[in-house]
Amino acid sequence: MNKDNYRVQFITHYNEKYTYVDSARIALEGGCRWIQLRMKNANEQLMEETAIIIQEMCKDCGATFIIDDNVALAKKINADGVHLGKNDMPIAEARKVLGDKFIIGGTVNSFEDVLQHLQGATPNYFGCGPFRFTSTKNNLAPILGYEGYQSIITKMRDNGINIPIVAIGGICKDDIAKLLDCGVNGIALSSSILNAKNPVKEMNEIMSIINHHYNNYTIN
Repeated sequence: MNKDNYRVQFITHYNEKYTYVDSARIALEGGCRWIQLRMKNANEQLMEETAIIIQEMCKDCGATFIIDDNVALAKKINADGVHLGKNDMPIAEARKVLGDKFIIGGTVNSFEDVLQHLQGATPNYFGCGPFRFTSTKNNLAPILGYEGYQSIITKMRDNGINIPIVAIGGICKDDIAKLLDCGVNGIALSSSILNAKNPVKEMNEIMSIINHHYNNYTIN
């Protein structure tokens, strides 16, 4: 897994202005190099057609392309990987289907979720959230806030678990610096980009915040 790409992940979404494909294009134009196709309740044909379009866009930019939930589709079109929720296929089973070359991420809301995902397999990263309320996801898990991330990350470190944590769920630009200070390794975004006055500029500014943080971390 590219150690830099996963630090800013864009989860595709849509609104009255933009389609799923538009949203991916905006994120890529803004400098994001990790796109997760998330199309809940879409029919299989539409999802595959959309996936192929966005996959080509990602290839042109050297970006990582992840598919949410759908292990079979990820394998069929040879995506870079798949992201699995707590109620989706277990990571160990997905690893058997996909092999070691595919990236597999898992959703967590607690340290107990981390341990559950680690049974029989090791994911490449955890999508951890929600940070705050978000309208892009149904059946929302308990809100974590900054303290929730600090608690999970501390327990992971105490138990020698070094898998990257990517914060997700209602995150805005002004939250990013403090979340990174909590110890998260990356940020996942969706509606905050599409709802911005200038979405490409918003993504570009977020990329600058992340890059500035990691450049200073490396220097220090």
